Amino acid sequence: MFTAEQLLQSVNEALEKENFNRKPHELYEPITYIFSLGGKRIRPVMQLMTVDMYGGDLQKAMPAALGIEIFHNFSLVHDDIMDRAPLRRGKQTVHEKWNANTAILSGDTMLVKAYEQFLRLPEPLIKPALEVFNLTATGVCEGQQMDMNFEEKTEVSIPEYLEMIRLKTAILIGAAFRLGGLTAGAPAEEQQQLFDFGIHTGLLFQLRDDLLDAYGDATVFGKKQFGDIITNKKTYLYLKALEHASGKDRRKFSELYANVTIDPVIKVKKVMKYFDDADVKKETENKIQEHYELARKAFNALKVTDENKKPLRQYTQQLMERSF
Repeated sequence: MFTAEQLLQSVNEALEKENFNRKPHELYEPITYIFSLGGKRIRPVMQLMTVDMYGGDLQKAMPAALGIEIFHNFSLVHDDIMDRAPLRRGKQTVHEKWNANTAILSGDTMLVKAYEQFLRLPEPLIKPALEVFNLTATGVCEGQQMDMNFEEKTEVSIPEYLEMIRLKTAILIGAAFRLGGLTAGAPAEEQQQLFDFGIHTGLLFQLRDDLLDAYGDATVFGKKQFGDIITNKKTYLYLKALEHASGKDRRKFSELYANVTIDPVIKVKKVMKYFDDADVKKETENKIQEHYELARKAFNALKVTDENKKPLRQYTQQLMERSF
């Protein structure tokens, strides 16, 4: 069995072999740049660990792992344009370093390159793998549009929010596990269980990220605290606090959260008072635990030996214990 670190190295080596040094340079240099920024390569590592768990051929499965990673980075390039984000992993975003038009074209090229990877799979796997990928890519776009819609909506329900993060974040993790099972020859039933495992894992990752923004230790998790509150992001914590409020208090809280002129320090202090009064920390922890149990149930149902499951179980557990 291979470790996550060994598989990460294999993914990085395979990415380095991809020929992005082509003309016009303005189109391909941003692609080389976005991959040079690094990253945990969580999704391809998850996929290859799944293949290894079933004793599958890692080299034959590598194109699907690269396809998932290239697509993920394509989505980051386009998301940064939509969010007008100046930084990605501490460096200039592609549209800032070049321009928005170049970033769009480079991103589009990355999407094509992702499809090229799936066409490198063994012939019997190409069609079913592309079917998984197409459903996933469409879902990610749907989730992103929902997230953009939420910026304009005054009322967002908790089920709507959970569906948005399922599509925007969790579905790509579910696809990584499912493609791992598919390329390793796992039974169809277990491919679905792997997908379910990934969905619930992705949901708890995002919910935990929401929680850490308000209640995490920035020195431990390496991210700025209260960013979601300052930028008025409708997170699970906000929606639960709003659910607990009523009447005039509900309106006051909603107006406070949407206020872009108030001093950020004052805003955070007031919002956190609402959060604490509604005990949203405990409610979010309960929701995280719910998805943890559902993920564990799906994983335990896999007809694979405990010894073979151990590396993937440890890897996902480590991810759960730190910021995603």
